[in-house]
Amino acid sequence: MASNQFNAGESHGQAQANTEQWMDSAKGMANTAVDKAENAAQRASETADQQNTDQNAGFLQQKGEQMMHMAQGAIDGVKNSLGIGSEKK
Repeated sequence: MASNQFNAGESHGQAQANTEQWMDSAKGMANTAVDKAENAAQRASETADQQNTDQNAGFLQQKGEQMMHMAQGAIDGVKNSLGIGSEKK
């Protein structure tokens, strides 16, 4: 009977060890998944930030060009009103 109790205790110990190993493995996989999700979120955020920066730069460039054209138009208007804007034939 003592032998049966020993075998039962040994089996219980092995099952407990296997369960602990499985739990550790599951925790490791969960931590890896969390790390990958955090990295993906960070990359997505950086990509969105870059796209916003690119869009803002394009917008500012467009507005700058519009202002240059407006200024050139104003200069041409002043020159024309003074009679120095174009060559008269």
